[in-house]
Amino acid sequence: MAGNSYLDATHDPELTSWVESANGHPDLPVQNLPLCIFRRDGGEPRGGVAIGEQLLDLKALVSSGVLRGEELALVEVAAAPTLNAYCALDARDRAKLRNLFSYLLSDRQSPLRSRADELLVPLDQVSFEMPVAVGDYTDFFAGIHHARNAGRMFRPDNPLLPNYWHVPIAYHGRASSIDVSGKSFPHPVGQTASHGSTSPQFGPSKRVDFELELAIWIGGGNQLGEPIPISEAGDAIVGFGLLNDWSARDIQAWETQPLGPFLGKSFYSTVSPFLVTVEALAPFRSAMRPRGEDEPAPLPYLWDEKDQETGMFDCHLEVLLSTERMRSEGAEPVVLTQASAMDLIWTPAQMVAHHTVAGCNLRPGDLFGTGTVSSPGPKGHGSMLEMTSGGKEPLTLPNGEQRSFLEDGDEVIMRGWCERPGFVRIGLGEARGTVRPSLNGAA
Repeated sequence: MAGNSYLDATHDPELTSWVESANGHPDLPVQNLPLCIFRRDGGEPRGGVAIGEQLLDLKALVSSGVLRGEELALVEVAAAPTLNAYCALDARDRAKLRNLFSYLLSDRQSPLRSRADELLVPLDQVSFEMPVAVGDYTDFFAGIHHARNAGRMFRPDNPLLPNYWHVPIAYHGRASSIDVSGKSFPHPVGQTASHGSTSPQFGPSKRVDFELELAIWIGGGNQLGEPIPISEAGDAIVGFGLLNDWSARDIQAWETQPLGPFLGKSFYSTVSPFLVTVEALAPFRSAMRPRGEDEPAPLPYLWDEKDQETGMFDCHLEVLLSTERMRSEGAEPVVLTQASAMDLIWTPAQMVAHHTVAGCNLRPGDLFGTGTVSSPGPKGHGSMLEMTSGGKEPLTLPNGEQRSFLEDGDEVIMRGWCERPGFVRIGLGEARGTVRPSLNGAA
């Protein structure tokens, strides 16, 4: 990574913080500094920077009198009740803000150190809000192993359709039902039909599933009718997090004939609370895996050499399950999956370029999902659909419980982190959600 032009002093592995809990922290060292929106004691939502077991309260920092001029103006943007205005900043201003936070939280002579009591808030004393007000949400289908695994259930001899190699396939999802980690949602209900049937029935989904994805937060965007070229598309990406694209597979199977997902997806989605900036992830940039001889190359509007060399991000992902019975017995959540974002077939920049090529305008705070991230082998499956072969081979949990799909009371916990020799590990946060009984008592 010696030639990585995205690196600067904020990534120095020798950097430490006067916030002692940050030093050696597996997710929130001073090299990370993700942004979030939080409340304390029922107060108004405000911006924060996560550092160790603490949050730097940006509204309190604005009022402290420590900052002046441009520095104060930039912090005011990040201190707002949502991070949409932060997403609208250009890359230079975002870099200035990161460098300021790094200085304030790592310099042993920092002017904040003597004011820690008024500026820092313990993480366990806050509730998180959505980091942005999401206007539009697009979910891609870029996990090639997931696409193959799911495709084999319907087309054993031809799991990937020809367009998969050429089109960053996606659907436009529902933004209003996206919520931050830590919440529960009602068991989805809708129309379902048995295989081959032409007569549906209405009731609770019997195939509630999770989907392990990266969340991609979009920045300044583009004007309607003006595509973002692939060479500039990476600049439209502000940060990353985790996304659980909860799915009702049986509802989805009936309604996606012939159009895309509707009620099988729109009932709920979960995102992690931290916006981990693209600048923080610079040490973990990676090359896209080369396509094989039998795998068609992308069309020219989706090809950029620099993006192919540095446009992927090496993120480790895992999914854990905690059932209601496990929690009542004091048992720890069980790991279901460990996967890698390197198993995506399209880079985030390629998603941006394709999304805008026909003239669609992106806006600050738009959200992309990568699609389900699965890695090779049964322990890398990013959904229960894959783990259980469509429900035909139930999982047996350590306490003897079995699951073909999720049941009421089940809590799914997604975690992610990046680590590489020579750099400090940083985390993406946690996307946690629980299925509860249906509001209408149908489940």
